Amino acid sequence: MGPGYRGSRPLRPADLLSHKREGRAIAVLTAWDALSAALVEEAGADVILVGDSLAMVVLGHATTLPVTLEEMILHTRAVGRGLRRPIGQRPLIVTDLPFLSYQCGLDDAVAAAGLVLKDSPAAAVKLEGGEPETVAVVDRLVRAGIPVMGHLGLTPQSVHQLGYRRQANDPISQERLRRRALDLQAAGCFSLVLEHVPGPVAAQLSAELEIPVIGIGAGEHCDGQVRVTADLLGLTERQPPFCPPLLNGRQLGVEALRGWVAGLASPPRPAAELSADLSADPTTPAAPATPHC
Repeated sequence: MGPGYRGSRPLRPADLLSHKREGRAIAVLTAWDALSAALVEEAGADVILVGDSLAMVVLGHATTLPVTLEEMILHTRAVGRGLRRPIGQRPLIVTDLPFLSYQCGLDDAVAAAGLVLKDSPAAAVKLEGGEPETVAVVDRLVRAGIPVMGHLGLTPQSVHQLGYRRQANDPISQERLRRRALDLQAAGCFSLVLEHVPGPVAAQLSAELEIPVIGIGAGEHCDGQVRVTADLLGLTERQPPFCPPLLNGRQLGVEALRGWVAGLASPPRPAAELSADLSADPTTPAAPATPHC
């Protein structure tokens, strides 16, 4: 039994705190269907995030805003069907709550998050922001028994307000980020994603917070890292500056498929030539003799 053995249960949100205490880096990768989930699981990720980035990566939207709660649940179900390892070796599945599923009141937020846990294999949800209203949502969800991962810094659901710029670049905004992180921890978040903030700021928060800090574009000194799998594989047309692709998957795929298509364009062999090949094949059964009348 290795150090990661969990018996008959998958990784739980509370296990990430143990990872932090033991100094074990936490690997988080996104998935959006059974195929991507199988790849991420086989790669050994601790957490599979069914991120609302699938709105852009899979559904072709320009931002994450249009994806619906129903679509997030649909894709989370597909991710769950892609897992193949024994239950005790499976990663934790966390699903993003999409835009407007938790911003319209506490009851609506509980209903949305509860539906994710009831109707999919997700064991936790992630939501963006640390304003007092969002902290109240986290508190309500946690008291209802729903584990919550927080998300601060660059929050894509606020694209029309913040854009995709790096956040927390000055002392005032850095202190605001720190206070919000502490508020989310106090409200019960089991971990916190920090996106596109200065590395020293993320490192300081990782040291100060008891819960794990998962960085993306936040330097190397967080408790773990999260990446969009399609970006790492080079499948998207453009990757963010903090996520260079590990290989040019898009070009490799196009070239392989182009070769197959080009092969179809070659002129077919004459039927007589094919017949000759068949008659010369010793494994081809001989034709029955023609009866003489």
